[in-house]
Amino acid sequence: MKSMNTSTTPTPPAELSAESPATTPAKAAYTPRSLLKQLQTQFPAFRDFLPLSIGIDKQVLAALPELDRKTMRAALGIHTGSLRYLKVMEKAKQRHDLDGKPGAAVTDEHRAHATQVLKERHKKEAERKKAERDAAAAAEAARVHAEKLSQLAAKFSRKG
Repeated sequence: MKSMNTSTTPTPPAELSAESPATTPAKAAYTPRSLLKQLQTQFPAFRDFLPLSIGIDKQVLAALPELDRKTMRAALGIHTGSLRYLKVMEKAKQRHDLDGKPGAAVTDEHRAHATQVLKERHKKEAERKKAERDAAAAAEAARVHAEKLSQLAAKFSRKG
């Protein structure tokens, strides 16, 4: 009869399988923002906010194969949705690869899309600022009203 090992000691690292997370490259080591910071330090196209080539994700994965595709796409979304990138894209004539070398032309449709996104953002920002101003004015009016009420209450409570 074989004896069963019922000890609760952890398995030593040498016994981990080849597919375990401890031995594979850390795909989840980056957050989208930390990955974007690395891309900006490593590649001129990201650092200078140049319009990126179509399919730049494949170039990034070829240069950094250890990256998690989902994290990389999220980082690209943050980058291409940034105000600075959209402003450059609005006036751009050419797209660039990772090294900053010019490639294909930026289409009128893509420039128009950047312009539209910027207009929508400016409109939302203006609406937000107006709402803040209106809320501040309402709060000030309420404060003044409460102050006047307390002054009236104090005035009439003295006479009684």
